[in-house]
Amino acid sequence: MTPPDPRADGARAEDPRTARTKARLRESLLAECGSGRELAEVSVSAVVRRAGVGRATFYLHYEDLPALAVDACAEVVHAAVDALHAWQTGPGSLPPVRPPAALAGYLTDAARHTALYRTLLLPGGGGPLGERLHRELRARARAERAAVGAPHPDLVASAVAAAFTGVLADWLHGLVPASGPAELADRLWALLLALHRALPPAG
Repeated sequence: MTPPDPRADGARAEDPRTARTKARLRESLLAECGSGRELAEVSVSAVVRRAGVGRATFYLHYEDLPALAVDACAEVVHAAVDALHAWQTGPGSLPPVRPPAALAGYLTDAARHTALYRTLLLPGGGGPLGERLHRELRARARAERAAVGAPHPDLVASAVAAAFTGVLADWLHGLVPASGPAELADRLWALLLALHRALPPAG
């Protein structure tokens, strides 16, 4: 049985016009931050001007720029979850020794938006983006371990989510030395595999 996708939890149908407007605002914010500017250096005026909408429309959908930024980074969370599980070919398949190529690709993309992500993903894995990433990673890991009967799904899922989120955050903040995304992917993968294999079945 395929584990449920946590992204589906609480999902509601959204009006197509609303979805398009929010997508334009997300794209506009990412473009404004694309030159290396931090979120604090970006204004609502610049975002709505680039998106071609009014300020009233912005505040109809978002309380402030951080709220928009978290929404804009939602795909970052989904991409991280998918990258960590790109090796799977079916229920019960075993992870390879080497990380999936998608993981290094994800880290490469994250490095391109370091200034924005640092605002939302604090050292140690805190912040709104860190909380969302931890929550979705934990849900996916727990569902998959439970589906195949692996031991201690709650404990291991929490450890895996905390390790990935914390290391990613510290790397983006310059606290974890690595020559680049590929090297970090190798180290992270080895760490996560060790966590998955650390606990034997309950006696």
